[in-house]
Amino acid sequence: MGLVQKDAFRTTVISYLGILLGYLNKGVLFLLILSTAQIGLVNLIISIGTLFAQLANFGTVFATWKFFPFMRNQSKNHHGFLTFILLFVGAGILLYTIIYVVFREQIQAGYIEKSPMFIDYYYWTLPIGIAYVVFMVLEIYLRSLYKNIVAVFAYEIVLRFATTVVLVFKWMDLISFDVFVILHSLLYLIPTLILIIYLRRMNEFNIGLSQIKISKRFKKIVFYYSSYSYLNTLGAVWVNSLDVLMIAQLVGLTGTGIFTTVVFLSSALQVPYKSIIRVSSPLVSDYWKHRQMDKMKELYVKTSSVSLVLGLGMFILVWVNIDFLFSFLKPEFREGIWVFFFIMIGRLVDMYFGLNGAIFTTSKKYRYDIFFTVFLMIAVYVLNAVMIPVWGIVGAGISTTIAILVYSFGRLIFIWVVYKLHPFNLNQFIIIGLGLITLAIGHFTQGMIGNKWIQFIVESLLSAGCFFLPIYFFSLEPEVVNYMKKGTRFLFKGK
Repeated sequence: MGLVQKDAFRTTVISYLGILLGYLNKGVLFLLILSTAQIGLVNLIISIGTLFAQLANFGTVFATWKFFPFMRNQSKNHHGFLTFILLFVGAGILLYTIIYVVFREQIQAGYIEKSPMFIDYYYWTLPIGIAYVVFMVLEIYLRSLYKNIVAVFAYEIVLRFATTVVLVFKWMDLISFDVFVILHSLLYLIPTLILIIYLRRMNEFNIGLSQIKISKRFKKIVFYYSSYSYLNTLGAVWVNSLDVLMIAQLVGLTGTGIFTTVVFLSSALQVPYKSIIRVSSPLVSDYWKHRQMDKMKELYVKTSSVSLVLGLGMFILVWVNIDFLFSFLKPEFREGIWVFFFIMIGRLVDMYFGLNGAIFTTSKKYRYDIFFTVFLMIAVYVLNAVMIPVWGIVGAGISTTIAILVYSFGRLIFIWVVYKLHPFNLNQFIIIGLGLITLAIGHFTQGMIGNKWIQFIVESLLSAGCFFLPIYFFSLEPEVVNYMKKGTRFLFKGK
């Protein structure tokens, strides 16, 4: 866990700096400078661009996770694996660009009634999609080389800082909203260029058809695996994008602006988890390669325990202060409070189950994941179609959470039955019980103090004490306790 702990800490720090920039952008500047409908438009463009990237990657992300350990050989340029994967992606970009252009009228027809502003900016989704899919490939390649920091810095810090600059230009009336949308889309090229430069400096960006030294048999295996992985990827894409697309079609850009802003604000709670998964997933491939099941089980349990403590702890701190936090947003954003609640329930379960996805998709039973994916895609669409017209954006949060819960538990049970692997230990259930008690205490102490700032401070300290202090004193989660002890020594002893 040493490598995971060290890199996860670094990426977490960088990610939280990025979150601060993101909050400055989306939590402050977006709200000051743009209307709620304009916020919805910008986030819709991002969602469609991200959807394009996920579709165009053709399953190369999981293929790189699974097969790069077998190709790793720097003296032989890893047998041209990067060139081979980029050919996949190039074909995906070409295919989906053609589809996006040819079926423009049919796609736009879904937005004319509720979100007509989108029609004028239809093609500015493409720079985001193309830049992001290449970034995804290069980032996962670097992760396979155990190089995590630069990619996180490029996307979390550089991109968001550049967004801040463009927002300030808009605030000062140096550019119009039209120019802002264009520049905002083009900014996504920057992280991709940074990774290309970084790989070249590492002498790892050796691109050329002559570099590919992969046997036909191995190519077939990669093609076959990527096909299944691609179909499975559609499930994650469906969940991450369908809410936004359907809200824009059924509710409008104002609802889209509220929903996407709340989803972004909730993403801060997933930063430690994503950092842990980012550096843990490549280890799973190595453990499969060497059949080190004991190490995989140990990693599975530790990542789940750490993610549970951090995710649940941060959710409690936010939820007991949710009215205070939303008081700084526009009044219409209060509808997003329950969106936040339901979205976070699904995310907490996903965080708790930790390496489920990485273990499943890199195992020999990866083909079976297609059944879970098909269920997820159908369930999200049907539940959204039923719940969004009735409950609006809250319905989207509920439907997605229900689908993710069933999906996550299904994968968990499959891995448990087939590989005898699960992420549970007794202390985790004590931690969950501790979290529920803390939430109850927070609920019953609401409104006891008239001054909202003092109430915020008291609620935060009380909840943090009720949840984290028992974990610390009874060592319910050793990895987290170890970090807490290091922090305590640093604060009181300066080392």
